[in-house]
Amino acid sequence: MELNDRKKLILKAIIANYLETGEPVGSRTIAKHPELNLSSATIRNEMADLEDILQPHTSAGRIPSDTGYRFYVDQLMTERDSEHEEKQALIQRVDKMEVLLKQVANALANSTNYATMVSSPHYQNVTLKFVQLSQVDHEHLLAVIVTQGNIVKNKMIQVEEPLSNEDVLKLNVLLNTFLQGLSLQDINLALIQTMREQAGIRQDVLERILEEIAKAIHDADHMEIYTGGATNILKYPELGNPDTATELLDTLVEKKALTKLVDSTLESDSDNHTGIQVYIGEESPVKNMKDCSIVTATYELAEGGTGTVGIIGPKRMDYKKVVKTLKNLTEELDDIFKDKS
Repeated sequence: MELNDRKKLILKAIIANYLETGEPVGSRTIAKHPELNLSSATIRNEMADLEDILQPHTSAGRIPSDTGYRFYVDQLMTERDSEHEEKQALIQRVDKMEVLLKQVANALANSTNYATMVSSPHYQNVTLKFVQLSQVDHEHLLAVIVTQGNIVKNKMIQVEEPLSNEDVLKLNVLLNTFLQGLSLQDINLALIQTMREQAGIRQDVLERILEEIAKAIHDADHMEIYTGGATNILKYPELGNPDTATELLDTLVEKKALTKLVDSTLESDSDNHTGIQVYIGEESPVKNMKDCSIVTATYELAEGGTGTVGIIGPKRMDYKKVVKTLKNLTEELDDIFKDKS
């Protein structure tokens, strides 16, 4: 529907009022809007013309339809580009990726009062950054394996007989010389055979270390999803229906269905490069979230890994606050990861 300026102003006023109160909006309420100098009767006529965007309610007021929310969000995203607001740090810098992402999920939930989700970064063909071997005792080596994205795995390697310091040093040099910067697809049989020959009598130890390196790279490519504030959804009456609430809570706890949301966000961001995606009602890629709105953004690591941050709430969520918070957070994450590169 093509809207004139008056209809746009009335629609924005109705949606803004509903977002704030959660109550159906009538013409008398909108007539008090400071930017509108119109009678209740005129506003009622205009509201009648907006029937595709506003849903009638039993109280004789109006509530926004999904189309109405989409209009409001699209207008908001246009206006946001010209705004400049002071940023407020949400997270503390920590070294471990898992700890950082859990902190992000909880900080977002506390800041917005909605449910949140954060995915670990996804890479195309994860590569090995380096391996550091050190002898723990006569029977064990500790292998610290660091993969792309600074994901650290500590693996204990059992050895049949003690290794000399020279043996450990030789294995360190051998592993990093041949494997640094390679993905699993790059580590072929010819390469492994060459490494075996150079390892000499320590081939058995090399084999065990290579197995652990392969597991570490494989684990680094597995996407984890962290959630926060799941019970926040119970604060909103429109999501408080037992069946709806149970489905939402199960989705947030089980997390499996959230991978669809991550995939959709990364695909949309790759196509549009908008940074922020808003899914309203039926637009959601997650079936059990059709009664919600979801706002997502992507963050990027200097090495190319990309992850998703999302906020899940009622359709009448405070979009302006949520979009601003996500925008600031992803910039904060980008700065942190840039410093780590």
